[in-house]
Amino acid sequence: MTPLRIAPSILAADFAHLGDAVELVADTADLLHVDVMDGHFVPNLSIGPPVVKALRQVTDLTLDCHLMMTNPGEYLEAFKKAGANSCTIHIEIGGTSELIKQLRDLDLGVGLALNPDQTYDSVAPFIADVDLLLVMSVFPGFGGQSFIADVLRTVQAAHAEITERGLSTEIQIDGGIDTATIGLAAAAGATNFVAGTAVFGNPDPAAAITTLRNTAKAAVAA
Repeated sequence: MTPLRIAPSILAADFAHLGDAVELVADTADLLHVDVMDGHFVPNLSIGPPVVKALRQVTDLTLDCHLMMTNPGEYLEAFKKAGANSCTIHIEIGGTSELIKQLRDLDLGVGLALNPDQTYDSVAPFIADVDLLLVMSVFPGFGGQSFIADVLRTVQAAHAEITERGLSTEIQIDGGIDTATIGLAAAAGATNFVAGTAVFGNPDPAAAITTLRNTAKAAVAA
């Protein structure tokens, strides 16, 4: 079975004690999801390369940076230098082929994201060229939103093509992932689950990750 990976989103962590928050999940998380918002592509501002650099100094976990930006190409080198392992750009901003090449040239893992109002057709031409497809199950910009179940059709379509072609592309899902929704996403074919509030909003974040992973495994096995 393809490993099911849990990616806690630091957007939901206590930014005043970010290092402590990361330490709480260090032994159970598979990677850390870093939400980068520019106030243009999405109506919110978050963090950038300096925080990624600070995170790299306190963890060896993979830093998976989700760039909700209109101009990510101008910052990819900075994220690489800061210690990012992978960066995900959005199909909606265009220039996808050029950005994928830029990511490869920088030796960064390549992710491609699509918003809930997009269909799989919009990213299908690039599915073999990326390491990760991020299916947003909320509209990006703010944490704590409710899961949009309609995007499971996108997950299913991506999973079908990846399986048929024998690709190694990972399917990540982000938005409203908790114990009530992770099973649905796993059954549809997702294998990488971004969870913010469900992890860092829990008094025991490490236990929350274990519960999420076990719930996903049970859904796949059913």
